[in-house]
Amino acid sequence: MKRVAIIAAMPGELKPFLDSQAKEGWVHESRGDVRLWRLTWPGDQGEWTAACAGAGQQAAIRAFAEVEKDGRIDQAISVGWVGALSHSFKCGKAYVVSGVIDMLTGERFEAADLTGREREVGSHTQPSDKNEDVARMGHPASSDSFPRSQNRDLGHPGSFQIGRPKVLLVTSPKVADAAEKRRLAGAYHADLVDMEAAGVARLAAMRGIPFQCIKGVSDGFDEDLLDFNRFISPEGQFQTARLLFFVLPRPWHWPALVRMGENSKKASQAIRDILLDNLNGPGAIANQNGDPNLKP
Repeated sequence: MKRVAIIAAMPGELKPFLDSQAKEGWVHESRGDVRLWRLTWPGDQGEWTAACAGAGQQAAIRAFAEVEKDGRIDQAISVGWVGALSHSFKCGKAYVVSGVIDMLTGERFEAADLTGREREVGSHTQPSDKNEDVARMGHPASSDSFPRSQNRDLGHPGSFQIGRPKVLLVTSPKVADAAEKRRLAGAYHADLVDMEAAGVARLAAMRGIPFQCIKGVSDGFDEDLLDFNRFISPEGQFQTARLLFFVLPRPWHWPALVRMGENSKKASQAIRDILLDNLNGPGAIANQNGDPNLKP
């Protein structure tokens, strides 16, 4: 049985996807601070497990480990909300990431392209010159490539589908404000910033399994938000009550938070659409062989 792990930070990032398959019967459980939703298809055709444990790489590693306790993972997908590092990436849209950089270690990981019908991903339809770096920048142990997945051609400019852009994401240890986004864009020539993807990518590379990454933009390049880092615990848990107590007497923060909430909801819906287009039924790995009978 092929097992697909879908790793997020927050339940809200997964909600539209989980709701779309609710009739199939997700099994939900909590193990400490890790929440899991498991959907097993009949006849050992495959299993999807979605998990979240909070913000940051350590939380993503905990979520991955809990999924792995139930059996070998055959495919890992990092999903969730990100900040945009350029005006080309629009709030409420989702993007398939092709390369991930860990800001702390300098490691660079390749993300395999997703299967499924060709489609425009988000609104970024033309790769920019800076994104050619996805094909050139290397892991510290390699001067010319990301760590390879099972497809040896991945990372080559010619291996990407026509019309499908190469999107580079940098994983940061903190939520990036407007000033930090400008710094990251200049330092890494990246397009998006998150807090978890590099942790999932590293574990997938260590196990020699395919890694994919789908991210939805919750906040734009110039969005001037309050410092969310003060509301995230050392374990990566978002402290909603603390945030509410902080913003209630400060109404000047309300419009930006409302916009972010709306954008996050749209981004989660866009992530759901790409996941469903590409998972396309029980056992995503099996369905990469093109079996038309593998449908939900």
